[in-house]
Amino acid sequence: MKKWIAILLFTPSMVFAAGSTVPLDDPNLDLTDKASLQNGAKIFMNYCLGCHQMQYQRYQRMFNDLDIPEDLGQQYLQFTGEKVSDYITTPMPSEDSAGWFGAPPPDLSLVARVRGPEWIYTYLRTFYVDEDKTFGVNNLVFPNVGMPHVLEPLQGTPRRTYEERMVDGKPTEVYVGLQTDGNGSLTPQEYDLAMRDLVNFLEYTGEPTRLKSEAIGRGVLIFIVIFFVFALLLKKEYWRDVK
Repeated sequence: MKKWIAILLFTPSMVFAAGSTVPLDDPNLDLTDKASLQNGAKIFMNYCLGCHQMQYQRYQRMFNDLDIPEDLGQQYLQFTGEKVSDYITTPMPSEDSAGWFGAPPPDLSLVARVRGPEWIYTYLRTFYVDEDKTFGVNNLVFPNVGMPHVLEPLQGTPRRTYEERMVDGKPTEVYVGLQTDGNGSLTPQEYDLAMRDLVNFLEYTGEPTRLKSEAIGRGVLIFIVIFFVFALLLKKEYWRDVK
């Protein structure tokens, strides 16, 4: 018997999408989690690169930063014969994609810095069936979105669900969340974790040097504190002679 799995894809939050009443979820990212970043890279290469690209990121840089051996990276994450030193670009011609989608799909190198990780995480988890749209889907965070739900094989087919409740003394159909048909290859919990990994990867791509920059910044602050102590002691020594 096919099981229908209910998934409430967003929870109350103090952050909301621009122009929308949909609260945004915090993915709790961790840029030190290499396993998460590697899985996010795998999801991006398999499900997103067909349309989107990262023209400011090189495969080799990604492999080195994420501790992916180059031979394994080329075998499992490069599909069209690119060199390891090449930028991560989509094989889809921009002219064709503009005709199919109305505009070329955007480059995602900096999407996490532009949209924010909370927006992306919630967006990836709030697609739903809408037969009136060109691609048969819509999105709670990005209404009238112009792309298909490419992650549907992982999540299953999500639909808006309603319950009959009493409102002002009258039975009324009230929207209660999104529900999938359970046909995805991942459970709801696994899908949420997979989207966290994908967003983690997009966050890394937006600023690959972030961890190194933060480490340098901490080192500079420690140096300033130590220098201040020595400068203060030196100042006291000089002023002792002046007095």
